[in-house]
Amino acid sequence: MMENKFLIVEKKEDGIILLTLNREKSLNALNSEMLKELHRFFSDVEDDVRCIIVTGAGKSFVAGADIGEMANFTASEAYDFAKLGMDTFMEIEKCRVPVIAAVNGFALGGGSEIAIACDIRLASTKAKFGQPEVGLGITPGFGGTQRLSRTVGPGYAKELIYTTEMIGADKALEIGLVNHVYEPEELIDKAIEMAKRISRNAPKAVEYSKASIINGSQTDIDTAMQIEKTHFGLCFATNDQKEGMKAFLNKGKTEFKGE
Repeated sequence: MMENKFLIVEKKEDGIILLTLNREKSLNALNSEMLKELHRFFSDVEDDVRCIIVTGAGKSFVAGADIGEMANFTASEAYDFAKLGMDTFMEIEKCRVPVIAAVNGFALGGGSEIAIACDIRLASTKAKFGQPEVGLGITPGFGGTQRLSRTVGPGYAKELIYTTEMIGADKALEIGLVNHVYEPEELIDKAIEMAKRISRNAPKAVEYSKASIINGSQTDIDTAMQIEKTHFGLCFATNDQKEGMKAFLNKGKTEFKGE
């Protein structure tokens, strides 16, 4: 595995990985090198991984994209940078295992965008969310105009993007941007607790459920139902389905192996 400069990868028990974004002196701002490391990591997740938690080093989750790198881009260079960010975040969204964002501080611009590319968002009481781009003369460029409206609805998405207002964790919870809010010292433990609840279930069933939700939400209802039927059927080709239902009928327990 290639060495990472800006990512700390910690393997926890039960197939859980804690991934820490680590450019602490820059508040974990996303530069090209960091995005490439993220892309490599999420495009090659190992088979024994069942859930990934993403958080930030220090007091920030991700304070945005690296403005120092972007400031003198040409239009063509800016397009390429946006493509790198979008391709990277699509790898996160379509990762075969659930990805939990443990938002510990600032999640602004690209930080908000990486959080909403994750499946589930947990926030510290110190978390701050915002899309400040139009105040810098640009638009969101890593999927914010699309994923934010699909997460909180067009009304709140337009308000956050057009006004550049920064909101706290409680407001984020109110509008459905995050699932739960915890005290800072509890955040990672709560994320690991949730990851363990996910990892004890049948891995293929979780994977197929995620694929059905992600792919089905981006098409018409009839096609989406076909996607779900297909994944439901595929579950019956797994040993986990056989063992899980057998254990249920016999009032026993099973340990899913992802087979």
